[in-house]
Amino acid sequence: MILTGYENTSDALVVAAAQVVGDRLRELYPQRVRTSHPGHPVHLHADSFDVIVDIGGVPHRRRHPDEDHVLVQCARPTPEGGDSFALDAYAFVDELSTSDPVLHTFLTSTDVDLYGAWADLRGLPATPRIGRHVEYTRTGRRIVRRTDGAVPIHRDPDSDHIRTQLARLTETVHEVEPSLPRFRLDAGDILVLDNFRCWHGRDRHTGERTVRILTARSSDAA
Repeated sequence: MILTGYENTSDALVVAAAQVVGDRLRELYPQRVRTSHPGHPVHLHADSFDVIVDIGGVPHRRRHPDEDHVLVQCARPTPEGGDSFALDAYAFVDELSTSDPVLHTFLTSTDVDLYGAWADLRGLPATPRIGRHVEYTRTGRRIVRRTDGAVPIHRDPDSDHIRTQLARLTETVHEVEPSLPRFRLDAGDILVLDNFRCWHGRDRHTGERTVRILTARSSDAA
């Protein structure tokens, strides 16, 4: 959903998260400000990362692989382009069960290193984060992941097959993007997404565009 009428401030994101999630809100992660000028397309993805930093000898989590809410506020809209789009990833995966059973089986049954492509980034844990694109939380919520960081597990005997399926997933996702409805965020507008169910992206744009991004976990993510 898109929230309107909020102040164009970082505080508004926090207020919106509290109002949308309510008493189920458990964790908020540091806001990120993203400016692009001009901007290439951002393909469909779900927000997730695994970053833990050491502050004064105490580990602090700055991102979580299972962030189940993402809020994106448009701080500065672009003069041209930059329209957003979103996809119901549950429906996408369910459709694959008949249209592409091989890819569906891969997404639901194959372990990958979710962030292995980004292993050299500081703050990323040295231990690989192993998971599947489609999983369930302890409370039964389905997670459908989409990240450019996924690679085969080190020395996985099926590495070639996994790389092929990762490439096919990317190709399939890119093919569906042009058919999705577009919507535009004006200054101060906040896009709120169920990060377990929805993938989102945006079109290329001219000029400068700035957004604030806040991810969160609720009690439903446990």
